[in-house]
Amino acid sequence: MKLPPTLLATAAFAVAAALPAASHAIEPIVVINENFNDIGTLNNWAFTNNSVPPGQPWSQGNPGVFPAPSGPPSSYIAANYLSAQNGMGSIDNWLITPVVTLIGPSELSFFTRSASASGFGDTLEVRFSPGGGSDPGGFNTVLGILGGIADYPTVWQQVISSIDYNGQGRFAFRYVGDASAANYIGLDAVLVTTVPEPGTWLMLLVGVGSLALLRRRQLTMNETRRLPTC
Repeated sequence: MKLPPTLLATAAFAVAAALPAASHAIEPIVVINENFNDIGTLNNWAFTNNSVPPGQPWSQGNPGVFPAPSGPPSSYIAANYLSAQNGMGSIDNWLITPVVTLIGPSELSFFTRSASASGFGDTLEVRFSPGGGSDPGGFNTVLGILGGIADYPTVWQQVISSIDYNGQGRFAFRYVGDASAANYIGLDAVLVTTVPEPGTWLMLLVGVGSLALLRRRQLTMNETRRLPTC
């Protein structure tokens, strides 16, 4: 049995009317929102210290060095020159996010700063790896580098990095460099958002319209069966 033409026309109009608004005002989907109030309760974050020789992993923020930008003074995560044992050697200390599912243009934002001491040069790399693995060898996409040749910010500063990707993946923060030249950095308010492509919204809207039509068709057939026979 074919669907009544009037129902099809109404459904098509509803989808068409919704598309312009959806394509211009799509709300981002939050997939990570972490403030590091207690890093002992982090779920599915990975800590990997490949420093030579390895020392301390990322740790709870030390308010004696500097406080968090908001919330409790220690509510951030930190890494320092002791990432290499006794502060001597080569630092390669990783903090890796849980697996995220991105569905189009996405953003990673976070706040970071270093201790304000002259004569040191902290470096932080921000990387991405497709899939769900936590092996540092898979994080070949470098989204940005803080510090190094340029000075690391000595006050809390927001950093935003963009990526256009569909599928699962993980972000990583890699504290790296010569331990004798490193000092101390903090990281806070990690936020990952993703925005569906307009085509994704079209498929969702068409799916909702199809379900509505199917439900209407079922109701119509049920009502027909209840008609008395002569």
